[in-house]
Amino acid sequence: MGMALAESKITAQGQVSIPAEIRKRLGVGPGSTLVWDVDGDHIIVRRAARYSSLDIHRGLFPNGALEGRKAVGVKEGIRRYTRSRHARD
Repeated sequence: MGMALAESKITAQGQVSIPAEIRKRLGVGPGSTLVWDVDGDHIIVRRAARYSSLDIHRGLFPNGALEGRKAVGVKEGIRRYTRSRHARD
C-alpha cells in the first residue's frame, strides 16, 4: 500500500466524512452509495455499481440485436460497457 491520500476521524455516532479529494476520485456525492469490504487488516471502500437491466441491455446490444450472442460475447460486452462507464475523463 502507498502513502495515505487523506485521513478521516470517526465521530461518536460512528460517522465518517469523506475527504473532497476522495469524493472527486470516486465520483461520488450526496446520495451516493459506498461499499465497504475488509481484506485482512485493510478496509476497501468503493463506489457501489448501479446498473439497471436496461443499462446492461443497451451496453450488450447497442443495435438492439438479441440473437447470435454466446456467453463469451456477453461477458465481453459487459466488460466493455463497464470500462466505458468508469473511464476517467
